[in-house]
Amino acid sequence: MRLYLSKSEFIETSEAIDLSMPLQASTENVRAWYVDPPRMEIVRANGFVGSIQEGGSVNFRDVFFNPHGHGTHTECCGHITNEVYAVNDVLKEYFYRATLITVDPVQLENGDFVVQAAQIAPFLKPEFSEAIIVRTLPNGPDKKALNYSGTNPCYFDVALVELLNEYHVKHFLVDQPSVDREEDGGALAFHHAFWNVPEKPNFERTITELIYVPNEVSDGTYILEIQMAAFKNDASPSRPVLYKIQ
Repeated sequence: MRLYLSKSEFIETSEAIDLSMPLQASTENVRAWYVDPPRMEIVRANGFVGSIQEGGSVNFRDVFFNPHGHGTHTECCGHITNEVYAVNDVLKEYFYRATLITVDPVQLENGDFVVQAAQIAPFLKPEFSEAIIVRTLPNGPDKKALNYSGTNPCYFDVALVELLNEYHVKHFLVDQPSVDREEDGGALAFHHAFWNVPEKPNFERTITELIYVPNEVSDGTYILEIQMAAFKNDASPSRPVLYKIQ
């Protein structure tokens, strides 16, 4: 289907670019924060078996997973506030003008790899800053099966938030398990600055983590759609989708 953005701009919905990582009951599922692999278990109760292969009438399985630790997810300020606000109550629109940027993180003296504001600034455009998507290098397909726990993954300099504020960025999407350092004593400096918590929590902004942007997708401007499961939780499994503007 062709959707027109204006008289001269349109997107083809049949050409969507999926940035999410599928959830699977396997050790090959991406993981972070020391969670075990996701589980999908056949329901067995009172003679009922939720498996066609085992003679049941339907496939019927319980799914056990953690939104933050098991793949692509979108979260709101409720992630770090005393009251647990639901991300689906925060996200009221689903399509945004977005910019995709690829960066090679800077290595600090302590060995950390960090994305800095100076790496992002040259590529920001006011008319395409509703959402910013960051792809970090290296970007091998192994990202989709990594266990990030205890590896001190790349994270984002809190000074970047000032730049995002300047461009009125509402949605920040990254291919790392967190915008903050894995072990930071619970400070979560980027999260707090981005959402202005606790001073005045920003209920319009979201952070999406553990996306995967295929290498064949070029940097530039797109229309982003954020698809989410309707969870009453601070975070929900999500499926960010890009559309080329034609």
